[in-house]
Amino acid sequence: MNEQMTQQADSGGFRMLRALVGIGVICALLIVLAYEGTLPRVQQLRAAALEAAIFEVIPGTVRTQAFGYTQNEGFEPLKGAANGEVVYAGYNAADELTGIAIAASGQGYADVIRILYGYDVAQQTLVGMYVLESKETPGLGDKVEKNAAYRANFDALDVSLATDGTQLQNKVVPVKNGTKTQPWQVDCITGATISSRAIGDMIGESTATWVPLVHQHKADFEQQKHEQ
Repeated sequence: MNEQMTQQADSGGFRMLRALVGIGVICALLIVLAYEGTLPRVQQLRAAALEAAIFEVIPGTVRTQAFGYTQNEGFEPLKGAANGEVVYAGYNAADELTGIAIAASGQGYADVIRILYGYDVAQQTLVGMYVLESKETPGLGDKVEKNAAYRANFDALDVSLATDGTQLQNKVVPVKNGTKTQPWQVDCITGATISSRAIGDMIGESTATWVPLVHQHKADFEQQKHEQ
């Protein structure tokens, strides 16, 4: 009798386990199908959002082109998906270069912050900044997206090159709110110091790398108007 009851219990446990495994497999399959089914749409929306951000950080832009960078080849226009070391050139209605949009990221207060900033090659200044992704605290950290005075830091932020053209004359640095005295300083936000300083730091690191490269290879972008 005891053996029969044990066998029934084992059989019931196996059926329950089989049912749970079956449900798990079905759920996993549905998740994969949903991901695969929505991926093209998600990628399309991301591409559209990125293009809109480029238009915002490079005033006067009506057309954009992604460029990939390799150490030996310089910058070359990309077709299709843009991966790796990529920047985005903007052109006006006359097909003249209006600027270069460059992405950067860094650790904020809550999570990684992703931004896009615009670089005016002729003026050697930043001309705009846009937050692509942020999970900072609403009402505090998200001031980096909404605070007009903070965003004005990036309307004409000095990233001019030293005489040899291989490095910035002055690295971009964040400073305490109200203490900005130089055109290469980023005035942080009281109450959102960590988030605003994080953006200043990431722009400082990013421009120190990308601005000399872009300026050195600026002909790669200007040739575009002859290749259309």
